[in-house]
Amino acid sequence: MQDHFGRRVVAVTGLGAVTPLGFGLAETWPALLAGRSGIRRITRFPIEHLRTTIAGTVDLPEEAGREPFTSPVRVEKLATLAIAEALDMAALGAPGDFPGPLFLGMPPVEVEWPDRFSLARAGGPTYAAMTAAAGERRDIHDTVLMGGIGERLADRFGTRGAPVSVSTACATGATSIQLAVEAIQRGEASACLAVGADGTVQPESLIRFSLLSALSTRNDDPARASRPFEKHRDGFVMSEGAAALVLENYDDAVARGAAILGIVSGCGERADSFHRTRSNPDGNAVIGAMRVALADAGLQPADIGYVNAHGTGTPENDKMENLGMRAVFGEAAPPLSSNKSMIGHTLSAAGALEAVFSLLTIRDGMLPPTINHEEPDPAITLDVVPNVARPAQVKHVMSNSFGFGGQNTCLVLSAEPR
Repeated sequence: MQDHFGRRVVAVTGLGAVTPLGFGLAETWPALLAGRSGIRRITRFPIEHLRTTIAGTVDLPEEAGREPFTSPVRVEKLATLAIAEALDMAALGAPGDFPGPLFLGMPPVEVEWPDRFSLARAGGPTYAAMTAAAGERRDIHDTVLMGGIGERLADRFGTRGAPVSVSTACATGATSIQLAVEAIQRGEASACLAVGADGTVQPESLIRFSLLSALSTRNDDPARASRPFEKHRDGFVMSEGAAALVLENYDDAVARGAAILGIVSGCGERADSFHRTRSNPDGNAVIGAMRVALADAGLQPADIGYVNAHGTGTPENDKMENLGMRAVFGEAAPPLSSNKSMIGHTLSAAGALEAVFSLLTIRDGMLPPTINHEEPDPAITLDVVPNVARPAQVKHVMSNSFGFGGQNTCLVLSAEPR
């Protein structure tokens, strides 16, 4: 089977997810449709004197009774859980022998405060002394190598070739899927593993986003803090999690009798390089990414039945998405909703998680809600599926990922062709 450009059609045969709502799709998806929030007060590290004290944390069982994992360790563990679920669903190949490459979307890594304190105790408080002490710590060196996580995951799951690690801000998870799709379309692989993972709910990241005035400070009621598209939204809520997708050449998946969950029918990306955090007010990159995704899928705006919004809950981003939606879809814009109202902004994992949720929306005929929608914003003129999930049979879903620095990626997920 070929698409309208004569390329291989890319099927999805396995999905896995870890979120603040649960481990695995069986826990996360029903909670999402029920409109349950996974946002809670942070207990992982001291929060006194911080402006924001809430997040969507994923606390791993093996952390009990010990110091919390650093972000790179958490990213690897979350990715491992999501990949294992996706591979189990896909039933592709023998365990530890995946017949294709790994594309891993993950955050940048650095030496975090616990390791810096350890080095300071060992060598002294100056950077020179800490650098010298780090020479004796192979564990820290291995942890902060960005490619190291991908290498270890590749070894664990037996993927082919050199794993690709990518970081494109909030679009990272979607970018990993796009790279995998293009590899299959070009005939470079018959199957790929695409992953987005993030575990950066830690003091430095929280403080940095807070200094950018990007985070909600609605600390007294964590479950109601994330409120995309609502009039009184005041910022996003940091979160963490992971998602994995097994992607295959459609013909190969059919030939082996795989259960096909959907198709990645289109990918679009545009960058504006306008500002390190803000999108260009003209919306060209956001609009362009959506239009390119539609063209790549060979679809018209009217073919899209639902949009899984980027919907962070920051005042500016939500207005920009509204602007982009109206420019692309006009007055007949489809409904859209934001999963971030329930699980927060999972950063590097967001695009992959939202692609997973988009495919489940198609499968189950249910649009997840945007919770905490108490007072509509007159500047938001879209149907945001407020507060309660909605039955709707849709064939094509667009999933939007708009990242800091103007890095924008949109995916079109579609039902299996008949």
